[in-house]
Amino acid sequence: MKTDGMNIGEASEASGVSSKMIRYYEEIGLVRPAHRTASNYRVYGEDEVHRLRFVRRARSLGFSLEETEQLLTLWADKARTSAEVKKLALDHVAELEEKIAGLQAMVATLKQLADCCHGDERPNCPILADLSGGKTAREPQPTPRRPLPRVAGRA
Repeated sequence: MKTDGMNIGEASEASGVSSKMIRYYEEIGLVRPAHRTASNYRVYGEDEVHRLRFVRRARSLGFSLEETEQLLTLWADKARTSAEVKKLALDHVAELEEKIAGLQAMVATLKQLADCCHGDERPNCPILADLSGGKTAREPQPTPRRPLPRVAGRA
C-alpha cells in the first residue's frame, strides 16, 4: 500500500478512518489540514496517515476528542514524561469504570422490573409504571364508594 502522496480515499483506507471523519478532524484542528495540489485535492503522506491511525486507536479506546488531542500533544512532545501519559490513561480508566458501574446498575434495575412483570395479557406493567414516574406497579383498585347520606327517620 502506498504511504506517500495519497488522496483522501487512499489515506482513509490506509488509516482505517473514514474520509468524512478525516475532514472533520481537520476542521476541528485535531489533525493538520492535508497538503493541497494545484487543483485543490488533499494529499496525505506517511506522517498524516500515522497520526490518523493514532487518533483511530485512541478513539477506539474511548478517549474523547479533547483527551485524544492531549495524547497527540504528548506523543509529539519528546520531552514529555510517561507519568503525564499514565495519569491521562488512568483518569480515563476511572471514567470507564464509573460508566460501567452505571450500566450495571441499569441492568440490575431492568432485571428487577422485568422479574416483577407478569408478561401476560393484563395491562398492568411495573416497567411502564416505573418509567412513568417511578411509582411501583399495583393492580388497579376499584373506585371507593362514598357512604350514602343518612336520611332522617332511617335507622
